[in-house]
Parts: sequence; C-alpha cells; structure tokens
Amino acid sequence: MIWATGDCHGNFERFKPEYFPEQAEMTKEDIVIICGDFGGVWFGDSRDDDDLDWLERLPFTLAFVDGNHENYDAIAAYPAEEWHGGKIHRIRTHVLHLMRGQIFELEGYRFFTMGGARSHDIEDGILEPDDPNFERKLLMLRRKPGARFRINHISWWEQEMPSSEEYAEARRNLDRCGWQADYIITHCASTSTAIMESRQNEADGLTEFLQEVKEKAEYSYWLFGHYHDNRVIDSKHILLWEQIVQII
Repeated sequence: MIWATGDCHGNFERFKPEYFPEQAEMTKEDIVIICGDFGGVWFGDSRDDDDLDWLERLPFTLAFVDGNHENYDAIAAYPAEEWHGGKIHRIRTHVLHLMRGQIFELEGYRFFTMGGARSHDIEDGILEPDDPNFERKLLMLRRKPGARFRINHISWWEQEMPSSEEYAEARRNLDRCGWQADYIITHCASTSTAIMESRQNEADGLTEFLQEVKEKAEYSYWLFGHYHDNRVIDSKHILLWEQIVQII
C-alpha cells in the first residue's frame, strides 16, 4: 500500500495508532509519503533523534519530499543513494527523503517528485547571524506584534527553492520517461493552481516550472501540501494537510 499526507512541521501525532489505525495491517513494504514540510530533520544533531527513532519504529516506511520549512544543511549531510530508480537521502533505514526531480517506480507505478517552495512568512526579513547588529534587529522584531521573519541557516535556508541543476535533472528524468507519470508529488503547486489558494501567492520559478509540468506531462494524480487544507481541487489535483489518504 502507498498512502500520502501533508505538512507535518515536526509534529508526527497523526501517525500514532489511535489516529492511523490502518497501520496495524501494514509492513515496511508499505509507504506513507509526506508532501513536504517534514520537519523531522530540524536541528541537525541529537535533538532530532527521538522523533526520527520513533518514526523508524513505525510499521511502515516513511518517505517525504522537502518543503520550504526544512533544515537543508542537515538533510544534505545524510548519505545519498538510489532507491527504486531515483535518488534519496536515507535519514533512517525506513525514513527517506525523496530528492528533487526524481522518478521512482513503486508498486508498478511511476512517481515524479519535486520538493521545495518559496516561503510566505518572511515579510519582515531574513536575519543574518553574523550581522554585527543581529541581536538588536532580533530584539526589535520580537517586540513587533505579529512579526514574521526567519534566521538564515537556523530557521530559513535559500535551498528552499530548487537550483538550476535540480531543474535540469528534473527535465532530464522527465525526458527519459516521455513526461509520463502516474503520480506527481510536490510541496507547492503549479502557478495556475497556487493562485487559487487562500494565501496571497505569486508566481515564482518553481511554480512556473510546475506549470510547465502540468501542461506538458501526462499523469493520473498530483498530490501536494503547503497550503494547509485538505481539498480535492479537481479530478487530478489533491491538496493534503492532516489527512492520510491511501493512493495505491
């Protein structure tokens, strides 16, 4: 079986047996995919271990595409390898990061994965820890009601948006399979879908790339997170948040 769910942000309560009883019939051959903002690799040190070890003990394999709220420095430190035809970072034996622009063959179905998204909660700026005025700026922002800011390499990483190399690899892999996939798994949506959502969204390089995929690729279903809702957009596009749905 393959299941999918949305953003976790480091909160894995939904995977407890009382909330996800279906796992009683699952094995490590079964997979649950998180559509970005996993958040389980956040500190990049032993503070992540309790949650990651708990996830490893679950009866299924947990896989995720990255979102905009991930510690990319820490994720990149894990070993990369090939898994079911695509590249992953193996966080634990059965906790896997599905890298960007990859094609995976799972249970006879083809999955295209493309994580990442532009953050929308940084209106008050990105602070640099080595700025001589860092402490003063941080204090001022903390005093500002409702301030939305991040700190570079502590709570925000520029790698939230794909690099030119990742876009190129995605196109190469899509070319290789004739731009045909059964499932597309992303964090954010294509431009035409993203601007429909409740947040104020603007087109960017990633949503425009995903728009290219939407217009050019042949696929059965597209599952994504990021917009904090559970909704069927149309017959092909499904927005996930807390729900865990079986897709195969």
